[in-house]
Amino acid sequence: MKVSAFTFIKNGQILGYPFLQSIQSILAIVDEFVINVGESEDDTLLLIQSLASPKIRIIESHWNDSMQDRGYVYGQQKMIAQFNCTGDWAFYIEGDEIYHENELDKIKKSMEMHLNDPNVEALVFDFHHFYGNANTILDSPGWYRSEARIIKNSVRSYAPDGLFWLVLDSNKKGRYPRAKHTGANCYHYGWVRSEEEMNLKSNKVQKYWGRDPVNIDYSQIDQSIIKKFEGSHPKIVKDWLPKDVGIFIADSSYKLTQKQKKHRVMIKLENYFGLELSKKHYKLV
Repeated sequence: MKVSAFTFIKNGQILGYPFLQSIQSILAIVDEFVINVGESEDDTLLLIQSLASPKIRIIESHWNDSMQDRGYVYGQQKMIAQFNCTGDWAFYIEGDEIYHENELDKIKKSMEMHLNDPNVEALVFDFHHFYGNANTILDSPGWYRSEARIIKNSVRSYAPDGLFWLVLDSNKKGRYPRAKHTGANCYHYGWVRSEEEMNLKSNKVQKYWGRDPVNIDYSQIDQSIIKKFEGSHPKIVKDWLPKDVGIFIADSSYKLTQKQKKHRVMIKLENYFGLELSKKHYKLV
């Protein structure tokens, strides 16, 4: 079995991504790591080169700034990296995602178990969405609780906006991949970066969705979806994490949006009927 990891990154340093920790967190269980580095305003490329791993293969790209339709440029950059993978599996990881060293064997065994099963096209992880600090996670159907992050390289797939895969049985219509759960977790740290870094990101990337930059204020969120993180963090990311003590506290005067009110109703339905209503970009088999 050969495993390819892949990612894309641009301005990772100035935008505060833990991209070096992200790469290193799964390097031990992959045979190659394809990294598409967009032309940046910082030392992102040099920092990745400094890892000096023979597994890493770097592609340098220039983003199409005229493509400002629903984040499609993210899909383009993701697929540039994926199309250069040569393994049986393609393991996609974003620059703010980390995997725990205690679960690497579990992930590898899941790939081995399902390698020759034609009915399994992708592998799924549960997600810990950290918010505001390293002690706090969000639990809401508005924040995807699970997602496919590994796909067979023999499957005709593409990512329309970089966030998920569609499988092409024909050239006209895509479907979500058939998947099994790895039993492992993805640690998503994007929302523990400083508000300054998040607002800089907004200023630089909202254009790819055809939108104006939005102001990021962590306090403007529904306190009811904020939960205490009870587990342990991956060792590779501990020095990067903010050192705040206690759970993050939202603005008590914050007014819920209509979408957040809808999510509260969905949470009540989940609790009453034992459902899980977050969006799924895969079909479990």
